[in-house]
Amino acid sequence: MTDQALKVTAGVDTHHDTHHAAVIDHLGRHLADKEFDATGTGYQQLLTWLDSFGPLAAIGVEGTGSYGAELARTLTRTGLRVVEVDRPDRKTRRSKGKSDPIDAYAAAQAVASGRASGTPKTRDGAVESIRALRVARRSAVKARTQALNQLHQLLVTAPEQLRSTLRGLSPKALVQACARLRPGPDLADPTQATKAALRRLAKRIGALDEEITELDTHLKPLTTQTAPGLLNLKGVGPEVAGQLLATAGDNPDRLRSEAAFAHLCGAAPIPASSGRRDRHRLNRGGDRAANHALHTIVLTRMSCDGRTRAYVERRTRDGLSTKEIMRCLKRYVAREVYPVLMRSIRTTSTVCGTPRKDLTQAV
Repeated sequence: MTDQALKVTAGVDTHHDTHHAAVIDHLGRHLADKEFDATGTGYQQLLTWLDSFGPLAAIGVEGTGSYGAELARTLTRTGLRVVEVDRPDRKTRRSKGKSDPIDAYAAAQAVASGRASGTPKTRDGAVESIRALRVARRSAVKARTQALNQLHQLLVTAPEQLRSTLRGLSPKALVQACARLRPGPDLADPTQATKAALRRLAKRIGALDEEITELDTHLKPLTTQTAPGLLNLKGVGPEVAGQLLATAGDNPDRLRSEAAFAHLCGAAPIPASSGRRDRHRLNRGGDRAANHALHTIVLTRMSCDGRTRAYVERRTRDGLSTKEIMRCLKRYVAREVYPVLMRSIRTTSTVCGTPRKDLTQAV
């Protein structure tokens, strides 16, 4: 029996405060499981515990994009092969139950059987910085939209005397006018209370505008420096480029081909043929934010790119609907974006001193 066959496989079920690890042998037999704190000390204890079982073939980690992010980074730095494992589906949990040891053993078995083979994001470069800043920007944009909607709803029910002074203004002028309102001391009066609410909402919108502008001043040059070639593509702006970079991650070796990238973005149609009917249906999986980024590129090109408009006209004559045409275009855009995206990440990683594997030959 070879040394490879004698290696053990581990799995980790991650949580906010604790991680539960389990180990199986080369035959899939359960060896042991144990819980560790989700801290630096806990990670070292987990590594020491794993070493006691002998050579480790690989370790599957659930939630590498959330609770298991730092654990995956720690394990990768030690030279271990870390595999990203999806959480068990509902059917499996109904039949086998749910507990931390069960989930940890399931993660190990998924790696040993080959069902799980994904490489987690390293989250150690400029792309992770872009992702973190975009989280704050997206939250600010969402809060600003909510505040604007609330301001407009208050105006709908406001007394006519107040509504008449604010009617017909553009959104920017309306926010500025509401910020200048001076409510009286008697807030039991609906007019004065509405003025106070409108003023507070306008102040909030102004503060969020400043926050978004400040984040944009950081994000735009960072995105341009990380992926200049991506921004040169038609229909790709800083927002779309930032989302595509965040979806790909800092390590391009986790995406083996442009087909894998398209599948990650939910732009790979799923076969839905039956009998004599040969067709594909919409893929509702993958990263929906990345799918929306591809959708934005397609919409832009359909309105101002001659080559895309000619394609739309030809496919329309073939009998395809607009939605079906856009699905095809998303797949073509993913194929065009992939090599440029990988080249940008690889170049950035090399500049930062952590050269990555060149995958452009796989295109």
